[in-house]
Amino acid sequence: MTPNEHVAAVSAETARFVAAVRSADPATPVPGCPDWTLADLVRHTGSVQRWFAALLRRRIQEPPTSRDVDLKLPERAEDYPAWLAEAAEEAAEVFADTDLDAPMWAWGADQHARFWVRRMLFETLVHRVDAELALGVKAELDPALAADGVDEFLTNLPYAAFFAPGTARLRGEDRTIRFARTDGDGDWLVRLRPDGFGLESGDGTADATVSATAADLLLLLYGRIDRTAPEVTTAGDEDLLQLWFANSAF
Repeated sequence: MTPNEHVAAVSAETARFVAAVRSADPATPVPGCPDWTLADLVRHTGSVQRWFAALLRRRIQEPPTSRDVDLKLPERAEDYPAWLAEAAEEAAEVFADTDLDAPMWAWGADQHARFWVRRMLFETLVHRVDAELALGVKAELDPALAADGVDEFLTNLPYAAFFAPGTARLRGEDRTIRFARTDGDGDWLVRLRPDGFGLESGDGTADATVSATAADLLLLLYGRIDRTAPEVTTAGDEDLLQLWFANSAF
């Protein structure tokens, strides 16, 4: 997907999120985020969108020293859905004024402004799914969008140790895990080395394989479904899979 497609998808995913929660009880528990309510979920997503938009507006070139940003948070949780919609509108304005291919500091692999748009997209999408599932609504994910999310997750996970410390334990003697998509072309090969891990290209048999649709792979990587779920098939080195899923929480 292109950066412009990511921009459009942020708007669309936020609109779906807002539609799901607009009339819902803010106190509804969210199984995908233990100890959170819908109010917590919406507040988190809107805060992330405003924070990322602030970083883009400032075109930062080094890690920020402060996370202070005017969240404009309403006093009543019932007003959070409208506030989230406003966050997406503000982000869209920033996107329109930003050269998304411009160099910019990012915590992940892609040191360009477009990194933050893509990251905002999947932060929003996963939490939209959390909201819908909490409300008993079947969550639909576009396969191409889900596949892009799998790629985004696996590309950036090696850089996430500062907020996902378990990733420092993802080490191995050239052990490989293949994440295979069953509803379209494409898969992802992750190699665990003594000094780290990361995506690489390659064919052939991996030490372990995880197979599912793009949507289910995305939800699996984010911990929304378990690898023992009927939608997921695994094969190969069980210890390697256990190591991965015990330490890859994002």
